[in-house]
Amino acid sequence: MIFKQIENIFSKKESREKNSKKQKHSSQISKTEIIIDTREKQSLVAANLTQKGAHIKFETLEIADYLIENGKKDTIAIERKTFSDFISSMINKRLFMQLNEIKKYPKYILLIEGKREIENKNLENASRGMILSIITEFQVPIIFTRDEEETATFILLLAKRQEKKDQEISMRPSKSNLSLKERKQFILEGFPGIGPTTAKQLLKKYKSLKNIFNASEEELKEILKSKAEDFQKYLD
Repeated sequence: MIFKQIENIFSKKESREKNSKKQKHSSQISKTEIIIDTREKQSLVAANLTQKGAHIKFETLEIADYLIENGKKDTIAIERKTFSDFISSMINKRLFMQLNEIKKYPKYILLIEGKREIENKNLENASRGMILSIITEFQVPIIFTRDEEETATFILLLAKRQEKKDQEISMRPSKSNLSLKERKQFILEGFPGIGPTTAKQLLKKYKSLKNIFNASEEELKEILKSKAEDFQKYLD
């Protein structure tokens, strides 16, 4: 009996440790800051984002409802609308102003949430036309979600993608074990339109990178053909 009590104490402790680790892991899912407009506090999106481990902050935003911050040059602005709000903002023309406003950010998305059901046939056709206009004329991407939870999932996914961009330090894989000759070829292959064969031909003829870079466009045309002009532009 005493052994069973001791066993229960340890099992409860282990369970608490597991839950603690789970909560800690959950709180560290996303480090990218998601700024939420204070008017969105009434929605369940913020609660779902917190539950999913997002790093959120409330501010009064003049433009958009959500901002995914990853430096000013890479901020994503999200205008969130329930479908009924989308229809009403379309009717009172507020939508046009909001679409123009979010385009002040480098990246932007219109998110429409909820069931898309309209009894009025004319209004239904108008909404379809508006959606096409947003995509083709305003050139604003549209995302449709079922509810607040799916909206939160989508926003968190965007935040995670922003984090991955920060981790991409180099566009090409590291080549630490290359010989000097292979390194020269590797550098040349970094230029658009130059593959392994062309790189080897250039090195065979000019011997060094310095000679290749100092060659005139006319000289390079012998090997690069029409790509010689682009190669010179990249060097300049």
